[in-house]
Amino acid sequence: MQPTVIAPSILSANFARLGEEVDNVLKAGADWVHFDVMDNHYVPNLTIGPVVCEALRKHGVTAPIDVHLMIEPVDRIVPDFAKAGASLISFHPEASRHVHRTIQLIKSQGCQAGLVFNPATSLDVLDYVLEDLDLVLLMSVNPGFGGQAFIPSALDKLRHVRERIDASGKPIRLEIDGGVKTDNIAEIARAGADTFVAGSAIFGHPDYARIIRDMRDAIASVRA
Repeated sequence: MQPTVIAPSILSANFARLGEEVDNVLKAGADWVHFDVMDNHYVPNLTIGPVVCEALRKHGVTAPIDVHLMIEPVDRIVPDFAKAGASLISFHPEASRHVHRTIQLIKSQGCQAGLVFNPATSLDVLDYVLEDLDLVLLMSVNPGFGGQAFIPSALDKLRHVRERIDASGKPIRLEIDGGVKTDNIAEIARAGADTFVAGSAIFGHPDYARIIRDMRDAIASVRA
């Protein structure tokens, strides 16, 4: 099992002072910055693009930036995010005509590659590309909006992917995104996740350090 990563989703941050928000959440103990990219096409919302990623790097953010592309098609935008400073780029298999080619494209740009599965999306594609990935991201809500409730069936999916990752023997991260809170993060960790995206649960709390510490304590209680 990989070391725990807490990756706050800036989708829930105050965009009027985004640089300060990211600085504060990293100082509070977050590991990564989770960057949700929506195109009002693949999902019914429109968010942020490479220019914001680049702005955070110019602002001085050195932490890994975990870019989740909820866009279709994906290949055109991958080089832009790599140039803007993304550390890891994940995409949905149904948003690419050639999944393996997109993975190769991400890696050719110097980034780690991840694949994202919606709650009702089959994991079959992992039969062919798991060992080429650095991360598998399971959505525990339907993508497109922050603040949704966790879908319990994601736990079984987590357990299944955890078995496959462990069997591969490769250091592939297993990330969860959607409805992650202090009262369910232990159960999510028990199912096999090692990387936790949380948006409103962190940015909606007045004390970022306290909520991140509470999350880590809950995870540690399962791993002890």
